[in-house]
Amino acid sequence: MTAVRFAAAAVGDLEGLILTLSLPADTRSRVVASLRALERFPEIGPELAGRWSGLRFLLGPWRWLLLVYEYDALADRVVVLTIQDARSSTAARGSS
Repeated sequence: MTAVRFAAAAVGDLEGLILTLSLPADTRSRVVASLRALERFPEIGPELAGRWSGLRFLLGPWRWLLLVYEYDALADRVVVLTIQDARSSTAARGSS
């Protein structure tokens, strides 16, 4: 089973979103639940393009919450690098 970890930046991103958007108290556990599929299917998320090339993302627990991650096949590890509000003009973008 693939290990799923959070980079310090992703934790900070999530904490910032919780505060600025007044997200519910169970947001952290919702995010963890959204990432659970990566333990079995680490490449399930679509690839990103441009400066985000080589990274993948999942949406969740809300459609506007981007969970951007990197999969290291040799280490069998996923690292969530950033968590972003997809409605923002500075959010990571896909190839389309």
